[in-house]
Amino acid sequence: MPLDILVPFWGDPQLLQDAIRSVQAQTSTDWVVTVVDDAYPDASVAEFFASLGDARVRYVRNETNLGITDNYRRCLELAEHDLLVFLGCDDLLLPDFVEVVLAAHAAHPDAAVIQPGVQVIDENGHVVRTLVDVVKQRVTMPRGQGRRRVGGEALAASLLRADWMYWPSLVFRREVVARIGFRDGLPLIQDLAIVVDIITEGGSMVIEPTVCFSYRRHSASASSATLLDGKRFRGEREYFRRAAAQMDARGWSKAARAARLHLTSRLHAVTLVPQAVLSRDADGARQLLGHAFARAA
Repeated sequence: MPLDILVPFWGDPQLLQDAIRSVQAQTSTDWVVTVVDDAYPDASVAEFFASLGDARVRYVRNETNLGITDNYRRCLELAEHDLLVFLGCDDLLLPDFVEVVLAAHAAHPDAAVIQPGVQVIDENGHVVRTLVDVVKQRVTMPRGQGRRRVGGEALAASLLRADWMYWPSLVFRREVVARIGFRDGLPLIQDLAIVVDIITEGGSMVIEPTVCFSYRRHSASASSATLLDGKRFRGEREYFRRAAAQMDARGWSKAARAARLHLTSRLHAVTLVPQAVLSRDADGARQLLGHAFARAA
C-alpha cells in the first residue's frame, strides 16, 4: 500500500529540496509524494522539480496563495491512497520512515492515526534536545513500552492538557481525515483540533516508538512568529473554549476540564514573559500574562 506523502509548501526552497531527497532515500519504495506550492515567489522551486525526472514525485503550484488551512485541503484533495502524511516542507524523513509506519499500520489497520518516534533538529540539521521536546517526549506523552494503541477520553484529555504530537510526522487514514476535515479560523492549532475531532468520533492512535522522523524546530516558523504578540495564544484560548464544549457534549468531563485549564499552554506563555520584557514589548508581556492567568472558561 503506497504512502501518500503530501507536502504543502511555502518556505525555504533549499529545505524543501532536502525534504524531497529524504523521501527519495527511503528503504521502502512504497510511496508517492505530492508537493503543493502555495504560489511561493521563487521560480527555482518549479525548476528543481522539473529536473528530478522521478515519476513518483508530483509538483503542483496553486495559481494564488490559499493560506495554511486551504492548502492542506488542496493537498488532501490530491491524495490517492489510503494512508497519508502532511510532511513539513522543512522536515526530514529518516530512511526507514515509510517502512516503520507501514508496519505499524499493518499491525493496527483500523487505527486512524500513527505517531512515530521523532528526533528534533535545528536550522542546520543538527539533532538538539530542547526543554519543550523533553517535556513532550518524557513527561506528557502517554506512558508505555513498545508500540501501543491509545484512544478515547484518556487520549483526548492527554492532548488537551499538553499537545505532545508532532503534526508533520503523523500518518492518517485518508478517509478519516477527509470525513472530519480541517476547521476554519484555527490555522496555528488546526493539527490539535483535527486529531481531537478524530478521537471524539471514536478514532484511535498508534504510538510507534521507533525514531524515524526529523522535526525541524527554528525561530522562523509561522507559529513562533506569533508568540510574543499573543496571536497564537488568542487562537488557543478560542480553540480550548470550543474543545471544552465539545468534550462536555461527549460526556467526557476529564477531557473538558483539561481543555478549560490548558495548563501547558498557560505555562508556555509564562516562559515567554521574560523575552517580551527584554524586548521592551509591554503589550506582548501583558497578553502573555493574561493568557497564563485567565480564568478557566
